[in-house]
Amino acid sequence: MRLPPPLSDSERPRLCIGLLSGTSADAVEAALCEVSGTGGGARLRLLSHVSAPFPPDLVARMLGPQDAHSLSQLDFELGEYFARAALQVMEQAGVARSDVAAIGSHGQTMAHHPPGTTEVPSTLQIGEPSVIAELTGLPVVSDFRTRDVAAGGHGAPLVPYFDWVAFRGLQAPRALQNLGGIANVSVVGPLLDDTFAFDTGPGNMVLDGLARRATHNRLACDLDGTLSGQGRVIPELLEELLTDDFLARPPPKSTGRERYGDALVERLWTIHPDRANDLLATALELTVESTARAYETWVFPRAPDLEAMYVSGGGTRNPRLMERLEARLAPLPVRRLDSLGFPEGAKEAALFALLAAEYLVGTPANVPSATGAKRRVVLGKLTP
Repeated sequence: MRLPPPLSDSERPRLCIGLLSGTSADAVEAALCEVSGTGGGARLRLLSHVSAPFPPDLVARMLGPQDAHSLSQLDFELGEYFARAALQVMEQAGVARSDVAAIGSHGQTMAHHPPGTTEVPSTLQIGEPSVIAELTGLPVVSDFRTRDVAAGGHGAPLVPYFDWVAFRGLQAPRALQNLGGIANVSVVGPLLDDTFAFDTGPGNMVLDGLARRATHNRLACDLDGTLSGQGRVIPELLEELLTDDFLARPPPKSTGRERYGDALVERLWTIHPDRANDLLATALELTVESTARAYETWVFPRAPDLEAMYVSGGGTRNPRLMERLEARLAPLPVRRLDSLGFPEGAKEAALFALLAAEYLVGTPANVPSATGAKRRVVLGKLTP
């Protein structure tokens, strides 16, 4: 027996909240969106966006080693933070809970082992949806990645569906580049089947880890590029980092903290403990060069008429990173996502509002050409 989706009228507008904590684990992003239509006819309107920072001690615990006990506690504790962000974004918009159809919560990724990296592929996001549902009184759709993994995919990236719905060009394809903890690209044109996307490599994750080390946790990132700007690239180290086999692997592919997190930061710091700013300059160039090479190897051959790169994520707030990326990819125009009329800081949270809205009407929202899944599937699990 096949159960019908919670809503049957896809043209009926759905108010949904999207919640996300990214790989940098610095805050909950919450976006309240109105979604009408579905698939290629979906229309999304952003009503409200808030960013609710985590306290530093919680960030340290999320990024630290875990056992079953600490992971279980974090799961429920993060659920409370996610619920507060949902309540805050509703209050900011002046929207009653009774008007919201569902919350879509990505949670916080704690482990990601895609196909090709392990015998049993898996992915784990925490931020207990039952806690969110209990504290908000709203149904919660969560665990968006797991069904794609079960269907043979990487469970990532999920953003190309949103990029196609919201930003596809009708003339030439566009590249939507995210510079979060991990960097990823979606190339979107008129047809969803022509969409391709993949993780290009490290975004801010290595930079953030080194910035915390260099400033004894005073700074959580390379603020305004000031630390990396005081250093010089270590050429031999950069070349070594660029030989990482992930960067040479063809799409579909995804990666995460296991490859570019604290273990790598620790190794780099051990090699050059007295060259903090040089390490940061090298890490910034690693992000730029790995991104540029990914375009040269996989994007430009498939989309030679690419209109431009539209950048979102925390990396857009590092002027040095943006300047280097623009110079390295010239003459390709490199623009901020805001130039398309959508605030870049709200993008990833809005993605999970869209995915929740599509779950409610039973529309598959993965992109097999991006994740490698065997087929399109409905993403998410419902907590009433």
